[in-house]
Amino acid sequence: MTETARAFWIAAPGRGEIREEPLPRPKKGEVAVRALHSGISRGTESLVFNGRVPESEHQRMRAPFQRGDFPAPVKYGYCAVGRVDAGEEGLVGRTVFCLHPHQDRFVVPSDAVAPLPDGVPADRAVLAANMETALNGVWDARIGPGDRVTVVGAGVVGALVAWLAGRVPGTEVALVDVAPGRQALAEALGVTFAAPEGAEGERDVVVHASASEAGLATALGLAGNQARVVEMSWYGNERPAVPLGEAFHSRRLSLVGSQVGQLPPDRRPRWDHRRRLSLALRLLADSALDSLISGASGFESLPEDLPGLLAGRGEVLCHRVDYD
Repeated sequence: MTETARAFWIAAPGRGEIREEPLPRPKKGEVAVRALHSGISRGTESLVFNGRVPESEHQRMRAPFQRGDFPAPVKYGYCAVGRVDAGEEGLVGRTVFCLHPHQDRFVVPSDAVAPLPDGVPADRAVLAANMETALNGVWDARIGPGDRVTVVGAGVVGALVAWLAGRVPGTEVALVDVAPGRQALAEALGVTFAAPEGAEGERDVVVHASASEAGLATALGLAGNQARVVEMSWYGNERPAVPLGEAFHSRRLSLVGSQVGQLPPDRRPRWDHRRRLSLALRLLADSALDSLISGASGFESLPEDLPGLLAGRGEVLCHRVDYD
């Protein structure tokens, strides 16, 4: 008999609901997973929830195991952690990460799940997809020992980039944000904090992750001569003004786009997405990263909670969704 699962769907831009759908039994090469937690990736999911994915990006923005199409109705998300109930013998009983939408139970190919390493708790593993994005950003930034690095935007991805950069020997890392409350986050991650007006300039590498015009202008202004500026923000259907006048050309700045969908060219001969995810999961063993999970709520309340969470009420970083 076919069982039933419950999944969160964006029924229309700005409105979500829980829907029941058939849950097949796993076939050979598949596993059945019972969700423990999922994470709300606030930047991307805000754009999806509000119907702001540009039509030109409808195919490229599809998440694994997404159902429906942009703008709606669509089932979207990619930060799920659960326990394997059935399927491949070597995985049954294991706690795994999967790039899956918010859903209480699901069946996927066995190679779509990654077992959590020892020392990584399930409730922290919801950060795995964001850690992959941050890893790609650090690779694109080419941060080296002793570099003076500034990250503008202390959301989850920006904070993870700063944390990774701070682990490179000899680096001086500053996390810049307009919210004074982010200072405690920076301290928990072992990096310094500054407001935009107080940030030091002449940086070797600047990473922008605030998804705002003002943040991008700040990032360009903090870069030193011939420095590298990495743009990690995604603006959806907005067209931010980019200040390429003044000293941009005379200082020979490099402005580089970074996005998690593709590995940097110099990594592709040896790395694939599976290897990157494995590393991202191992890096989550540090309990300091719990400071990035700003709250939690139950799956059944997601339709009521999500609009406020995506609007940023309550200093939201990564919001965890818990399943019974």
